[in-house]
Amino acid sequence: MNAAQRHTLYQRLQQDNPHPRSELVYQSPFELLIAVILSAQATDVGVNKATAKLYPVAHTPEAIYALGVEGLTPYIKSIGLYRGKAKNIIETCRLLLERHQGMVPQTREALEALPGVGRKTANVVLNTAFGQPTLAVDTHIFRVSNRTGLASGKNVLEVERNLLRNTPKEFLMDAHHWLILHGRYVCKARKPQCGSCRIEDLCDFPDKTTSD
Repeated sequence: MNAAQRHTLYQRLQQDNPHPRSELVYQSPFELLIAVILSAQATDVGVNKATAKLYPVAHTPEAIYALGVEGLTPYIKSIGLYRGKAKNIIETCRLLLERHQGMVPQTREALEALPGVGRKTANVVLNTAFGQPTLAVDTHIFRVSNRTGLASGKNVLEVERNLLRNTPKEFLMDAHHWLILHGRYVCKARKPQCGSCRIEDLCDFPDKTTSD
């Protein structure tokens, strides 16, 4: 895929969704951080159901830390790996209070020092909460990038670097949301909806489906 095709691809995604948003429900950078930690190996729908019960009770580092692991667990036990996530969230709250005055840090280094926060989570928070031009690569974006030829790579870091290098600056802030939504609803893993895909003519995928 050449530069002109990449520009056209993003332009079409922008036309269809001018103001893309995360499907996670949150009201603050802290709520987003906790939701993204919970989202590992879980769906956004499942996370939203859990946080809809948790956040009315506790939605700050102080309040969630006060719950402790045992108090937090009942709210998130419907989510995969909830025991480990509960421990990480409580420890993250402690570190936010001790090191960052209860605020979510705005640097990658500080975010990745928090339990349960890796590169992908840090990228989501930096981009979505703080408007930084980062690009988190999850399984959907990895698939879309490789299938289409937008930014091929053998691993998520390679795809991320290629996306950051290839994505026109005017589209970089929203590229993560456009690509993840496209992978979630159109360029699906098992049955891609090529017949209704807005970027089908730009795509390098050799096994395109002929109908929905």
